[in-house]
Amino acid sequence: MDEADRQLLRRCRVRLVSELQVAELWDALLSRELFTRDMIEDIQQAGSGSRRDQARQLVTDLETRGRQALPLFISCLEDTGQGTLASLLQSGRQAAKQDPEAVKPLDHLVPVVLGPMGLTAKEQRVVKLEPSQPAVGNLTPVVLGPEELWPARLKPEVLRPETPRPVDIGSGGAHDVCVPGKIRGHADMAYTLDSDPCGHCLIINNVNFCPSSGLGTRTGSNLDRDKLEHRFRWLRFMVEVKNDLTAKKMVTALMEMAHRNHRALDCFVVVILSHGCQASHLQFPGAVYGTDGCSVSIEKIVNIFNGSGCPSLGGKPKLFFIQACGGEQKDHGFEVACTSSQGRTLDSDSEPDAVPYQEGPRPLDQLDAVSSLPTPSDILVSYSTFPGFVSWRDKKSGSWYIETLDGILEQWARSEDLQSLLLRVANAVSEKGTYKQIPGCFNFLRKKLFFKTS
Repeated sequence: MDEADRQLLRRCRVRLVSELQVAELWDALLSRELFTRDMIEDIQQAGSGSRRDQARQLVTDLETRGRQALPLFISCLEDTGQGTLASLLQSGRQAAKQDPEAVKPLDHLVPVVLGPMGLTAKEQRVVKLEPSQPAVGNLTPVVLGPEELWPARLKPEVLRPETPRPVDIGSGGAHDVCVPGKIRGHADMAYTLDSDPCGHCLIINNVNFCPSSGLGTRTGSNLDRDKLEHRFRWLRFMVEVKNDLTAKKMVTALMEMAHRNHRALDCFVVVILSHGCQASHLQFPGAVYGTDGCSVSIEKIVNIFNGSGCPSLGGKPKLFFIQACGGEQKDHGFEVACTSSQGRTLDSDSEPDAVPYQEGPRPLDQLDAVSSLPTPSDILVSYSTFPGFVSWRDKKSGSWYIETLDGILEQWARSEDLQSLLLRVANAVSEKGTYKQIPGCFNFLRKKLFFKTS
């Protein structure tokens, strides 16, 4: 779907959700091959299953259905007697063609400087502190956290800027395990992972895709699978591996795991190794492909394990590690002073987990985040790459992200919390290759998480 159609659909979203008669559309959508039957079943199960929830999901998914999605949708509206909505969209498309400036992509928006009224960018100036005003270095230090973690005395040198505590986010260097040790035992600051085994870990590894999907074999992914299977067993998880699943079987495997009783366990992990793409979303970006070429959104995967879908995991950390492309852009990076000799150039064995660009079935979609939804708690989704960019995998050694994640867990999981570990992963991966890649995460954990390693 091109940018003009996408912007039009979003402008009309509220009215479409309010007035759309979805029950009359299913046959028309199937006959025009705009959606498959499985996709329609997913839409019908969206939210509470109400007409409004189905309409909202239909409009969201429509953006992923190719360049001809909107004109085909308009035809479906006309065929089902919803001419008012069809005319609304058709007139909007015609107006956009006559005046392209009426629909501008987000990257053409004019920046606005916020501040006190009357203060423009030209009037911005340096304000000198009066002698009576304290300089930043003279501010009284404030220590947050439980009292037992405070220093014995708040000496000036403790928090003075010129004597920072050494911090290393690379593969080695100084670190302090004393404070993490104290935090581990503090229930208000760290999750309790006392059960043995700690929890279930499900690894879905898609390597071989059907020819009609247009997706290549993910050579090297079995190395990633074996590394993480070994690593999470070492971290005291019960690991189950599923290979080469269609989209529907992926959802089935995840739902079967959600229906288990996790009350005696303390944590849960999902690892997905597959091709991926961008997708419209409400909470979590991106989607991964089943071996049949059909996609499953990360949002859907995560929501299978929410409070209503899996109540026995309520209040417990749920971790999702996604090795897949977030889109098709290749990051060339920018020049900085050399800080490491660990970078390596791409060779013939490096390839992205991206989807080949096609005119119709799987276009590159813009993000469509809605901030008004409630934020899920106790969830962390770690992506191998920034949304919109490719994720690199070496045919001989596996993906950059998984190879690095495994090494960081082996070296640092005994002493550091998960967020610190992922910072190390991001730093190490960002130094690799001619094309660049940086992992990231959506972190809705309420506490620090230290893995069980003994």
